[in-house]
Amino acid sequence: KIVKSLFLVGLLFAISSFVVKDQPVQKTKDQQREFYQIKTYVLTSDEQVQATDQFLKEAYLPGLKKLGIKNIGVFKPKQNETDSLTKIIVIIPFKSINQFLDLDEKLAQDNSYLKAGAAYLNSNYKQPPYLRIESILLKAFTDHPFLTTPLLDSPRADRVYELRSYESATEAIHVNKVNMFNDGGEVKLFNRLGFNAVFYGQVISGAKMPNLMYMTTFSNQESRDERWKAFSASPEWKELIAMEKYKNNISHMDITFLYPTDYSDY
Repeated sequence: KIVKSLFLVGLLFAISSFVVKDQPVQKTKDQQREFYQIKTYVLTSDEQVQATDQFLKEAYLPGLKKLGIKNIGVFKPKQNETDSLTKIIVIIPFKSINQFLDLDEKLAQDNSYLKAGAAYLNSNYKQPPYLRIESILLKAFTDHPFLTTPLLDSPRADRVYELRSYESATEAIHVNKVNMFNDGGEVKLFNRLGFNAVFYGQVISGAKMPNLMYMTTFSNQESRDERWKAFSASPEWKELIAMEKYKNNISHMDITFLYPTDYSDY
């Protein structure tokens, strides 16, 4: 009985040791995925565009970089004649959710930021520098856990930055579409075909949930069209869309074509 009791004690100790050791490993793995904020400034006049551009270039981006936040993208949509509003879209990578939550408080303690951004930060209520600010928070996919700056050598004016949003009918179907990117190999296929993806993210707070978003980049429009044609014709994609489990997992799609500002990091 004594031997049996000692054996049971040893077994329980081994199990408890395994559980304790396993938990931090999972936590560390989870922490290695970045978070992204897509911050959109909605503008109604040239004056607002100029004020917000100046604030972002001279105060906001330098303030973020002082806090160790790098590779910040700043873009404007390619407009058509029917567009009545202008937008500036800022994509900010965060190492952790706490870095995102602490951002405004830390910027408020930065005298250089406050001085450089004074005109914007102290705007009169009758002359605000924007109409509204929209914010989307995302968590990076497991198969692309960190933002990647694109390897493009073409002139910025020729480049195509394509931001996509895929909405799903329910939360469960949304998870299925995310799994299609990760486990199904959609991310790997994009990599093989040279889509120069900047990020893939699962939206955890936004106006069009449940949805995912990602950005791909191309040297020019011709390069973009060629790669999407190759994607549609690839055996990997044909195999994926033939699978019953991945059918009907997108209910709505938005595609926005962007171009980088002169002060964007990529």
